[in-house]
Amino acid sequence: MEDPDRKIEVVLLACGSFNPITNMHLRLFELAKDYLHETGKYKVIKGIISPVGDAYKKKGLISANHRVTMAKLATKNSDWVEVDDWESSQSEWLETLKVLRYHHQKLSPPDATNSVEDAVPLTKLGRKRKQEPNRHEPIKKKNQSPDIKSVPQVKLLCGSDVLESFGIPDLWKLEDITEIVEKHGLVCISRAGNNAQKFIYESDVLWRHKDNIHLVEEWITNDISSTKIRRALRRGQSIRYLVPDVVRAYIEKNNLYSPESEDRNAGVVLAPLQKYASDSKN
Repeated sequence: MEDPDRKIEVVLLACGSFNPITNMHLRLFELAKDYLHETGKYKVIKGIISPVGDAYKKKGLISANHRVTMAKLATKNSDWVEVDDWESSQSEWLETLKVLRYHHQKLSPPDATNSVEDAVPLTKLGRKRKQEPNRHEPIKKKNQSPDIKSVPQVKLLCGSDVLESFGIPDLWKLEDITEIVEKHGLVCISRAGNNAQKFIYESDVLWRHKDNIHLVEEWITNDISSTKIRRALRRGQSIRYLVPDVVRAYIEKNNLYSPESEDRNAGVVLAPLQKYASDSKN
């Protein structure tokens, strides 16, 4: 039987607007967890939802405070998925890679280095590998794995739309994409028949690191999206069973989505497009 202590511990990180969070967002975590566990190689220990900050400037993006609150309500009864508001509380927009690095660093022991490539297996938290005078360690064979715990991997959880967005000019930096897939990895939920595999094939960077991209097919199809939720709300239509009941109640209580809210940031260029287009000119 597989030794659970030998499995690679994984934290699933989902970044996005969550405007609002839907049942589909929550399903992504369950689908990814099932898939990784079924490989026999991984043990998912946590899921993190990280809503983007207001500085992202996406059209129709309501206040981060509301989006974080809704996400916390949606995950209140989960025993493994939680919400982190560090990204959303930043005054400037942050690249997804920086969010991944932040959460990796949080999981690392205090005496560990900050870089992912240096995240070698470490001893217990806060204890340095110093040989005590009268302490005798058992001799290990050359190829035997050390009996010490590694820093969990932080993998980016996303839908196939994020994977395909890598090809949009000025939306991502090539070096960021490379580090994400090489040092962290992707768990990408795609519908049966989706062309995610084709997109990997057509990208040299993704193809080079394809073993670190986990494509999870969603056989029980679910076409819920935040965009469609907002459209239904603007038209006075029910969103029951599409979002958690506590989220629906919060939206109704605060009258969050309207034609006016959908016009927020209209005509404003998305933060990454502003940044990278400016960088390319310089």
